[in-house]
Amino acid sequence: MPIRAAALAVLFALFAGPALASDLPKLETLAPGWTTLAPGGETSCALGTPFEFHVKPGREDRLFVFLNGGGACWTGNQCSPEEEPTPYFPSSQIEHNDPRKLKGVFDESRADNPLKDWTQVFVTYCTGDVHLGNRDVAYDSWKEEFTVRHRGRTNVRAVLDWVYANVDTPERVFVAGSSAGGIAAPWYAVEISEQYPQAGISVLGDGAGGYRDPAVAGLMEGWGFFDDAPVWVADGGTPGTFEEIWRRASIAAPRATFAQFDNAYDDVQEMFLILLGTETRLYPLIEKNRSDLAATIHGFRSYVAGGTPHTLIRFDRLYTYEVEGVKATDWLRALAEGEEAKSVSCGDAEACEAEPGQ
Repeated sequence: MPIRAAALAVLFALFAGPALASDLPKLETLAPGWTTLAPGGETSCALGTPFEFHVKPGREDRLFVFLNGGGACWTGNQCSPEEEPTPYFPSSQIEHNDPRKLKGVFDESRADNPLKDWTQVFVTYCTGDVHLGNRDVAYDSWKEEFTVRHRGRTNVRAVLDWVYANVDTPERVFVAGSSAGGIAAPWYAVEISEQYPQAGISVLGDGAGGYRDPAVAGLMEGWGFFDDAPVWVADGGTPGTFEEIWRRASIAAPRATFAQFDNAYDDVQEMFLILLGTETRLYPLIEKNRSDLAATIHGFRSYVAGGTPHTLIRFDRLYTYEVEGVKATDWLRALAEGEEAKSVSCGDAEACEAEPGQ
């Protein structure tokens, strides 16, 4: 039987003393490889366990800020720690949130890793709110009443405070997120572009480009997206879709390049669409979203691969995918470095059934 949420909150609150960015180790003092930092204070994972993030020193002129994924929850039964399995990961201290356990752009052994030499900041995800929640919510499942700390914004705020105190004037900044992090990436890219006006900014949403359902508006409201949100977010009214946040972010950060990657029939996105009540297959929704974004965001780029895998840049398939003659590693490198990265697609609905190389 899992430990109940209340017990977890009490246990870990004892060890979550306040910390400021100035209290954490400086980037210049960190050893090579990954270091885990715990900011404490008001940061928290969904059920009260401590929030942590990871940092790897690299080039001073290249900064990679990565927002990890890990599902989401918005009802009592989904969010309950008594339910197994749940559709989200409520802890920072798991392999899924450890870049040392991941491949793709986190694989230091590969000479062809396009981000190998960059300074990297890995934002773990454990709040069930796509990194953008801003309230604690009381839920009632069929077994219990409990509170989930949807504190995604508080957690990312603590990470960015540390970044700003330690990274002065990068020439390039690459803001990327996988899955849930792919929804949040454009939101934080606006702030980062304001902090580093001298830097070229690129933004990638990895494996989150097919959520086209009216229920999205309710999720954003329930998680507190618009509580104390930046002015640009609600400029023109409260957004009702994730794509509208992308569009408004592109207006607020006109120097940035915005891009998305998706597999046409990503099985995780399709699972969450079912939970939202959508019966349409994923690929037509990706196509509609891509068309809307390309029409409203200058320079928008996309890479649509076939098959059902979920996300690209955390896995070895980054080094094997090729669509329309464009290797995924070359596309990612060009995007991160501010070079031309053309949009490519696996083709029509039937052609996109197959994963690249199969």
